[in-house]
Amino acid sequence: MAILIIDDEPMLRQSIFDYLEDMDYDILQAGNGLEGLETMRAHMSDLQAVIVDLNMPVMDGYAFIPEAVQENPELPIIVLSGVGVVEDALKAMRLGAWDFITKPITNFGILDHTLEKVLQKARLIKENKEYQEGLERLVEKRTAELEQTRRQIMQRLCRAAEFKDNETGRHVIRVGEISALLAKALGLAEKNVEMLRECAPLHDLGKIGIPDNVLLKPGKLDEPEWEIMKRHSMYGCVILGPLEEMGEAYRACEDLRDRDDASGDCELVCLAKKLAQLHHERWDGSGYPFGLKGDEIPIEARIVALVDVFDALNSKRPYKPAFPMEKTLELIRQESGRHFDPDIVDALFKNIDEIKAISKKWKD
Repeated sequence: MAILIIDDEPMLRQSIFDYLEDMDYDILQAGNGLEGLETMRAHMSDLQAVIVDLNMPVMDGYAFIPEAVQENPELPIIVLSGVGVVEDALKAMRLGAWDFITKPITNFGILDHTLEKVLQKARLIKENKEYQEGLERLVEKRTAELEQTRRQIMQRLCRAAEFKDNETGRHVIRVGEISALLAKALGLAEKNVEMLRECAPLHDLGKIGIPDNVLLKPGKLDEPEWEIMKRHSMYGCVILGPLEEMGEAYRACEDLRDRDDASGDCELVCLAKKLAQLHHERWDGSGYPFGLKGDEIPIEARIVALVDVFDALNSKRPYKPAFPMEKTLELIRQESGRHFDPDIVDALFKNIDEIKAISKKWKD
């Protein structure tokens, strides 16, 4: 490790050189600030400290210090200042110097003491920085582990829904993938696209609470059965909503004002709750459970609403065969501006080849 001495007086440089060399330091020398910068840059990895004069030709200490601080803010800089010009030394310290020594140096013990002090400070700064970086890495690791756990729990909730509805498995995968594709096409941020990919598969989680005789009925539901089926949007919200007493959870889900409240949950759970609750809202306001209209419906829920219907039409269900793709697209087009957001319908048609590929890849 090296100490850089920058001074235009060769005899003073040599005196400091001899003293510090006897103290087992490696010594580098420069006759002005410009030479000092070049030497500093060439030996940055080995440099422990700089001792610099203020008054020098070519580049003085006042010009050198800001340049050095900008390139290496943690490098200790000791200023050599003439006797009676303490103001100059203080000015240099305001520029970024760590300490100063007055010239002429009559007691090299002062130099040794000052150097030891700034090097100790530099070691403490380095150790503190490494400690903080270690803490940040640990926090990042723990946060990533927590997020991974949350994702796994959500994926397992999807699997749990499959025990109630055998059609759910690949349907929810397709809904997630196609929703992400449309979100990207509509200009959503990459983070939101990925969140939607992970959360959209949970849109029908509430069907866990629907009786089998209604959920799996091989035919059209009558009015009472339909009212029961509609409850799945609220059940999904309750399952993913606040972890309170059941009555409080229901009241929170029934209050439209709470739909954007994460209630202490992470963003993923909050979005999944929103999708489960609102994916049957319609663009014209005729949907359920709240009868939201147009932009009142979060864009993620509007995307999933379209993708859910698109995939249901294009897939076999207990109550119907799969529709041909042409018929599915015609029905979607007819519902643009009524059931569905017209912009999202346009995005679907513009990306239909990629959507067909997803449907084929994850075919039941």
